Amino acid sequence: MAVSGDFAAVAAVLVTYFDGLHFSDTRRLAQVFHPMAQYVCATDGTLLHRDMAEYFPVVDARPSPASRGETRADEIVSIEFAGPVTARAVVRCRIGARDFVDYLTLIRLEDRWQVISKVFHYEEDR
Repeated sequence: MAVSGDFAAVAAVLVTYFDGLHFSDTRRLAQVFHPMAQYVCATDGTLLHRDMAEYFPVVDARPSPASRGETRADEIVSIEFAGPVTARAVVRCRIGARDFVDYLTLIRLEDRWQVISKVFHYEEDR
């Protein structure tokens, strides 16, 4: 299955992902997400589904965690490979009062790893 180079390549994508979230930087996120990627959540009992054309403006419009002085709290929980071009990462991060668990499915196309789906859950501080 995956060799150490693939693990390192996926981990590097995830670092860019965390940077994009922390700085609300859609240029970085565009390096990570495939243009046809899906963004999905059902934490509040309703389906939130966005494509990248809908998701990126939301990120652009919010003050970045970095600009608010938030301490970064992100981690790679796991990376698993289903084959040479398919992987899944479980990651955690904190933005504002929310702790997120993201399931990121990645595909290797055009000689690079890209997130094709983000399905996530969050817990809010009470």
